[in-house]
Amino acid sequence: QVQLVQSGGGSVQAGGSLRLSCVVSGDFFNGYTMAWFRQIPGKEREFASGINWSGGRTTYADSVKGRFTISRDRAKDTLYLQMDSLKPEDTAVYYCAAKKFGYLEMNPDAYGGWGQGTQVTVSS
Repeated sequence: QVQLVQSGGGSVQAGGSLRLSCVVSGDFFNGYTMAWFRQIPGKEREFASGINWSGGRTTYADSVKGRFTISRDRAKDTLYLQMDSLKPEDTAVYYCAAKKFGYLEMNPDAYGGWGQGTQVTVSS
């Protein structure tokens, strides 16, 4: 069973940058479509960005497009989310997620593996 361990996140002022990492173990990393979701208390988990198994295709939510960059390092079995020009509305708990094979999806129910979550706080 795939395991996902996140690192990064923290607190930053508006306009700043953070990078999230997600190390995958327990299965063949290259067989997974990967994504980042975020969640605010009291709200549903929402899709932020996704990347297919090869890294050749990426998708972004409109709210983060042009500011966030998703990538994967196949040699390190690691997923990244570079977050630039951060806004207070980006404040949330961020989760990495893994979906074995198949195409990119924005529905969190399609993902079977999840990281532990990491808090990102952006102050104005």
